[in-house]
Amino acid sequence: MKLARAIHFDESDTRVFAVSARTGEWCISGGFEFSNWSDADLTGKARQAFSNGWLGLETFGRATFVAVTQLEQHEYDQLLSALCDHFVTYYGAPDAAAAHPVAVDELAHMIELCDEHAPNTLLTVARELTPSGVKEAFRVIEAQDAGLDQFAIHGSVDD
Repeated sequence: MKLARAIHFDESDTRVFAVSARTGEWCISGGFEFSNWSDADLTGKARQAFSNGWLGLETFGRATFVAVTQLEQHEYDQLLSALCDHFVTYYGAPDAAAAHPVAVDELAHMIELCDEHAPNTLLTVARELTPSGVKEAFRVIEAQDAGLDQFAIHGSVDD
């Protein structure tokens, strides 16, 4: 099974999101956070999180890019527990048992998105508000095999 981890190419996420996900942190779409939002909610850093932020499952911060990678069962179990706790603490679920099916669905959605891609494939998300709710679109940036000659300096040790 595969999931995605936050990846950063620069420090921009720390400036554009109220809380940025930690590099290497497991992420899901997290679009549920915006289910009751209107255009009035889309200002400043909240707008940026809505527009293109993946949700980290440790800090519950946002990341612009995620990279597909292998997920082990014990990691899945920890993420499921953390997401259930998050739903109880921040979204009013009465307990972890009540939050469990929703957390399973959120993780399943991301696993399904990632499973069709090779490791190190980058993903981005774009959201828009529609009359029927939040619409998400995903962009895939395929991992490129880099040849050693792109990084190695060729020459003689005798030079």
